[in-house]
Amino acid sequence: MDRTLLITGATGTVSSALIDALNNSGLRLRALIRDEAKAETLRTQGVRVFIGDLDDPRSLPAAFEGVHDLWLLTPNGPRAPENNMNAIWAARRAKVERVVRLSAVRASHDAPTRSGRLHALSDHEIEQSGLGWTILRPHWFMQNLLNEAHDIAAEGAFRLNMGAGRLGMIDARDVAGLAAKVLTDGPNRHHGKIYTPTGPRSISFAEVAEQFTQALGTPVRYVPTADSELEERLLRFGVPRWIAEMLNEYAQAYVSGWGDFTTTDFQEVTGRQPQSLADFARDHAKAFSPTRPHHPHADGSRHTAT
Repeated sequence: MDRTLLITGATGTVSSALIDALNNSGLRLRALIRDEAKAETLRTQGVRVFIGDLDDPRSLPAAFEGVHDLWLLTPNGPRAPENNMNAIWAARRAKVERVVRLSAVRASHDAPTRSGRLHALSDHEIEQSGLGWTILRPHWFMQNLLNEAHDIAAEGAFRLNMGAGRLGMIDARDVAGLAAKVLTDGPNRHHGKIYTPTGPRSISFAEVAEQFTQALGTPVRYVPTADSELEERLLRFGVPRWIAEMLNEYAQAYVSGWGDFTTTDFQEVTGRQPQSLADFARDHAKAFSPTRPHHPHADGSRHTAT
């Protein structure tokens, strides 16, 4: 394809998988990142790297010049709508044709989480931008379970405050696969569409423990935890308070049954079935194995989609 794609959040979970999925697609790939130290890996993948920050609109024009398509992923935080605004303004000035945006599950103005409400603001801005647009609102990422790898390896147990809630959780690699399909299908086929990709079925965290027990060949338990205990643990690991509180809001919603659903959006767009939790557990068994050292994620990047 004779098109240039700019990828934001290029070193994150979904964007990294998107770059892999677009290998040999024919798209000219650019990446916008904040840290020059992370640029070399992208360059070895044939990606042209621009240093910039969605917090600073003055740092964006060079990256956007000559771009046809924008993959837009904003940091999860109170400034997310501002970051989105800066990106859309730069895109409009550069005459970008289309934006494919990673939003959040069930984003709406009456969502039970502040993240969901902020994402709704950004989604609305894109819908009114005059650009071609597609919005992805994926369910909870299976990759969030990697944050529990240390406890599973060390204790054969993990603690979350999801109660008996059931989620149609999805592998982030499938989210990237869906995005890649949208981006390579051309600028018009998916215009005005909002997709909510999920996994194949809605499962509880007790079932997650069962799947890991089978994949690892050793017992794994799910231990329901109080909101206050989980928030204290997140703060101790260095997760910003805003993120810790937002994750508790999502957990409370999931306990109420808010996440107990699946869709066929992924299958309808890609023509294949999404990965199951059993697939994820087998693929990542080494990460949860007690035979190697583990370190909890403490950089505030946990749960990139909730």
